[in-house]
Amino acid sequence: MSNFYAQPILRTADLSEGLRIVGKLLEIADLSDLEVDFDMRVNSADSLSAVLAVLPEAEWWAEEGRGSSSERAEDPSVGLPIRLRSWAQAPETVEPFLQAMGDTSAAVRWDFSAWPDVPELRLGVGGSRGAFVTLCVHAQDLDLEEPASDHTVFVHVKQAEAERAPWLAAQVGMRVIGDLVMAPY
Repeated sequence: MSNFYAQPILRTADLSEGLRIVGKLLEIADLSDLEVDFDMRVNSADSLSAVLAVLPEAEWWAEEGRGSSSERAEDPSVGLPIRLRSWAQAPETVEPFLQAMGDTSAAVRWDFSAWPDVPELRLGVGGSRGAFVTLCVHAQDLDLEEPASDHTVFVHVKQAEAERAPWLAAQVGMRVIGDLVMAPY
């Protein structure tokens, strides 16, 4: 577990609006080394097949204490429901993933080099374990434990630079709408 934090800045029923805000945030970030991570709870064989077509090397494990996992080279459909994760993917993977996942709860996290400096807050460039944006689809929380019909955008910052989150929200016409929480990964 990494010690970085996230704060929600948008909750919307319109997935394209969530993606638009993510895009605006990425416009102000240093996108050196940009990659995308995926995390989802899979309940159906149809969603599983579609997502594995997009992310064939994804790691997975059965939830609820059952022992099935990708490490054992087992059939993931036997272990449903499962948790599925894939790291360091190309940004071009996001759209096919969102189309494949259906109404399953998932988190898409854009990982990049740094947030810009904020001289008025006496903050230098923010990066290294604190420069991310996450879009939680059909979920209100980063752990995907609160399913929802809407989607939530989070900005990630270092805990010591918590004031960066409201500043980032303001740069894209938003405001923080919840507490700063420890991010799960």
